[in-house]
Amino acid sequence: MSLLSVRDLTVTFGDTAVVGGIGFDLPKGGSLGIVGESGSGKSMTSLAVMGLLPRGAARGGSIVFDGTDLCALTERRMRAIRGDRIAMIFQDPLSSLNPYYTVGTQIAEAYRSHRSGVSRRAARKVAVEAMERVHIKEAGRRVDDYPHQFSGGMRQRVMIAMALSTEPELIIADEPTTALDVTVQAQILDLLAEVRRDTGAALIMITHDLAVVSEVADTVVVMRHGDVVETGSTEQIFSDPQHPYTQALLDAVPRIDDEIGDLRLLSGGEA
Repeated sequence: MSLLSVRDLTVTFGDTAVVGGIGFDLPKGGSLGIVGESGSGKSMTSLAVMGLLPRGAARGGSIVFDGTDLCALTERRMRAIRGDRIAMIFQDPLSSLNPYYTVGTQIAEAYRSHRSGVSRRAARKVAVEAMERVHIKEAGRRVDDYPHQFSGGMRQRVMIAMALSTEPELIIADEPTTALDVTVQAQILDLLAEVRRDTGAALIMITHDLAVVSEVADTVVVMRHGDVVETGSTEQIFSDPQHPYTQALLDAVPRIDDEIGDLRLLSGGEA
């Protein structure tokens, strides 16, 4: 049974469609990569699933999560699911975290908003445990630090800790490694893989980076101009892409075994 089943999903701004009737399935505990260039509609798709579309946008079709059509829910009922059973990790943790509050306060308040009656002390303990789970050293002390006191990679770990605090069944990660260097990016991808193994949560990875998708996804959805142009297993997409756009995306990925032509100096001499 699918944990998430999307059918004929559309997102429109007035008469303009930015997502045009797409569909995909995600099994429980599975991982799905949604890839495409900027403007392909991949992030808008994730916001539609979360019910976080910007003002003026409208969605159509069905988004069935564990048997419940999210498109049919009131905002109040959607809030009970969003951040609890479905969590999202955004691209830029610095803009997602409030600079005026400690990271521990923000994780604890996110947890308490979905657990009525939980004391601040108990929620603080959950925050420390969540930070330890994502390998933030000295979490008991750093829980009282502010976002600016963390590096970019550590702030992203804080965002993942916040997402994990409620033990969601589905995590949506929207370009979570874009602003990070290659070494830290690899650490975050390893962490997400570890989280999936330990919790059984399903993952949707939104990215333009095919290398990232190859690391974390079982299935790949390729989007262009708001439409799905190809869907398949990660192995099939990377070894035998069918759509010309998918082929072009793969051809654009630098390869270490590519032959490099002669380099010429600007002066016209030999390199």
